Amino acid sequence: MTDLLVHPDWTYQTGWRFKKRPGVDQFLEAVAPPQFEIVIYTAEQGMTVFPILDALDPNGYIMYRLVRDATRFVDGHHVKDLGALNRDLSRVIVIDWNEDSVKLNPENAFKLPRWTGNDDDTTLYDLAAFLKTILTANVQDVRDVLNYYRQFDNPLEMFKENRRKFLIQMEEEQNKQQDNSKVLISRWKPSFLRNR
Repeated sequence: MTDLLVHPDWTYQTGWRFKKRPGVDQFLEAVAPPQFEIVIYTAEQGMTVFPILDALDPNGYIMYRLVRDATRFVDGHHVKDLGALNRDLSRVIVIDWNEDSVKLNPENAFKLPRWTGNDDDTTLYDLAAFLKTILTANVQDVRDVLNYYRQFDNPLEMFKENRRKFLIQMEEEQNKQQDNSKVLISRWKPSFLRNR
């Protein structure tokens, strides 16, 4: 949650507060149930997390909130154990910036850069497009997709590039089909008109 959806921020005027990442509202709405089951799984304490999530998600898109008590302490880190979720792991994607938090299930992890509070961030918009693409492609095992993107330093940038290439290819095919149909129409139109 911290440095993924919110970032702790301190100023003399406000003191400590959590700053909401740009696009959080649109992201939650875009991946809301029934498309996805949204679970916040964090190593932070519940007394910190619950008020933040209440403010962050007034529409109730987040279905479950798992806090520090639901993690395992391994090698000095609180680790998210996806096996304890009682879900088919071929359908589970855990989004995190910290590799240590997901080291029990690295094949299910989609790593994002840690958000430092900048206002020009568009990561959540791109992430929503990535998740919706996986959904519409009806991927049988999300780990295959995640393994492919894991090889890149910035997987979301590579996804955007792949999507751009795909759209160009689709547009070229559509233009080719239109050109072919124009040729067919021009060949058949005179004879069609003569038969009337």
